[in-house]
Amino acid sequence: MAVLVLALAVALAVRFVDWPDGDEAAAVPRHTRASAPPGSTVPSSGPTPSTSPGAGPTNVYAAIASPTLSPAVQGDPEFVYVPNGIPGTIEVIDPSTYRIVRRISLGYRSFPEHVTPSWDLRWLYVDTSSASELAVIDPRTGKLARIVHGVEHPYNLYFTPDGSTAIDVAEYYNRLDFMDPHTWKLIKRVPMPCRGPDHLDFSADGSYLLISCEFDGRVIKVNVRRMRVVGLILVGGLPVDVKLSPDGKVFYVGNQGLGGVSIVDPNTLKVVKFLKTGRGAHGMAISRDTTKLYVTNRLAGTISVIDFATRKIVDTWHVGGSPDMVQVSPDGSQLWESNRYGTTVTVVSTADGHIIKQIEVGRDPHGLAYFPQPGRYSLGHNGVYR
Repeated sequence: MAVLVLALAVALAVRFVDWPDGDEAAAVPRHTRASAPPGSTVPSSGPTPSTSPGAGPTNVYAAIASPTLSPAVQGDPEFVYVPNGIPGTIEVIDPSTYRIVRRISLGYRSFPEHVTPSWDLRWLYVDTSSASELAVIDPRTGKLARIVHGVEHPYNLYFTPDGSTAIDVAEYYNRLDFMDPHTWKLIKRVPMPCRGPDHLDFSADGSYLLISCEFDGRVIKVNVRRMRVVGLILVGGLPVDVKLSPDGKVFYVGNQGLGGVSIVDPNTLKVVKFLKTGRGAHGMAISRDTTKLYVTNRLAGTISVIDFATRKIVDTWHVGGSPDMVQVSPDGSQLWESNRYGTTVTVVSTADGHIIKQIEVGRDPHGLAYFPQPGRYSLGHNGVYR
């Protein structure tokens, strides 16, 4: 069946469609006139918003290949921030002791989804899809700093590679909201021709993005500078997480419905290969040396390891539970993954996949963030760096 679906996906690929523009922002929604966070700065080791990150290097993840941290986060304590959807809490874990040191309550109606590092690495935003607001955590203290209102149904939050724009993935409305990342004023709404826009990643030069649509098997290509849809491909199943390859040539799309990863050529908008990883292929993370891709198989209770050079699965680790979103420790020796259908976070060795520790947290743990991390700047989600 998976082969049949894949064949259909390739046959129905649509290329370079000229989609109509989304609604321009005629006015700023109420409660969005929040001032810029105090002390918000550009990381001293990263590019300024006027540069074009990723335009030259052969490895777009070169900045994360060393455990050395940016001066922007020097002195920030290491914590793992775990959003628990049903109780509406954030557990703050000390990774050196595996103990919860703080619990932040946002209210059970908030439904926190992901903890998102800001582009300049200065703040952590908690995407609360039900409350239409962002809770702001100061990573220097690990404590709640303030609330940004008027960011509508932020299931996911991203930042363009040049740092100029925030993108609210408003899954509830099937659209992307391009916003000023300091004032949170709306720039433009871009409707998605699909259901359930979910995770995305950017091209090496930041000129476009690919975003998955979980509920109808589509992946959409969006021109970032023009803020408009320019193409789509039907991959089938339930596509979720998206990651650009280190050489910037293809995108890897985790597919929970097909139980594997589709490798997509962003120029032809075709699936060039499909890797069967396991039931419920969901979240992904790049290894510290940038040679491998870790894929969580949420329904199989496994983590697959893909080698970028060969585009083959080289290992599968049986970790149990329902592994969802995943983060690599700064030294690259551990994976931290949330078990979405349970109440635990599992710490896994990247050497051989054995379980180091399981930590009890709240119900429905989702997009945890291990912070700080190596990298010049954050693209958002639960911690994607370049």
